[in-house]
Amino acid sequence: MSFARPEGVGEAGRGDGGRGRVVAAAVSMVLGLGLVVGAATGSWLAGDAAGAGERSAYTAAAGLWHSVPVDQLFPPTVTGRGAGPGGADRTWTRIAVAPDGGCADAFDPLLRQVLAPVGCSRLLRATYTDATQSYVTTVGLLFTTADPAAMRALDTRFDKEGLARRTDLLPRPYAAPGTAAAGFGDRQRASWTVSVLTDAPVVVYAVSGWADGRTVAVPQPAAEAAATGATTAPAQAGLGNEAKGLADRVERGLRTTAASPSERPS
Repeated sequence: MSFARPEGVGEAGRGDGGRGRVVAAAVSMVLGLGLVVGAATGSWLAGDAAGAGERSAYTAAAGLWHSVPVDQLFPPTVTGRGAGPGGADRTWTRIAVAPDGGCADAFDPLLRQVLAPVGCSRLLRATYTDATQSYVTTVGLLFTTADPAAMRALDTRFDKEGLARRTDLLPRPYAAPGTAAAGFGDRQRASWTVSVLTDAPVVVYAVSGWADGRTVAVPQPAAEAAATGATTAPAQAGLGNEAKGLADRVERGLRTTAASPSERPS
């Protein structure tokens, strides 16, 4: 014998279960939205913090020319492990520091025009010689007045137009009287490098030549002169390595100082 289901019981039971599922789904949706919003908010906050940190480092770098000693930007001695031809070590000794000033006479005319959009807040230069005093290299730090967007635009232009390889866009050396670089003029430039930073308002460059004052008919970009198999006179002498190695290490020091403001001397 079987009994008929009481009227309305089955429908009510099914209705209650449906409502429960709807409520559960709604709760899950709310929780899910909360997690998504929370994750997005966390991402935005993290992005803001990262952006603020980058802006802080950029701003800190802009003032390094007057907030740190010259010995920190241009150390009296710079060691270049593996910086020479074939991975040989290099040591450079600073022989002169130029008075800080403007950029009017520091670059070839066309290079000065190329750099004009980022401005010139201050230019610092120092000249070094190698351990044998056979070569001399001037390294420079051009502190610009530009914002990050302008520095990125200049860096992009250098890359797209190959400006770092043009022999009519060279930085000029600092020839200090009474030193091994006394005869280091425009005609003595053998190799060079120019690096536009995008995380600091700075252009780093170096230009190298022979200490004996010999002239160079066609200077060669450091990246090409330091390449394996290069046979030009600057390449064979390692002058590409001199310019690139010294510029790289001064640039690293600048970045380290900008990233560690609390460690700067007073």
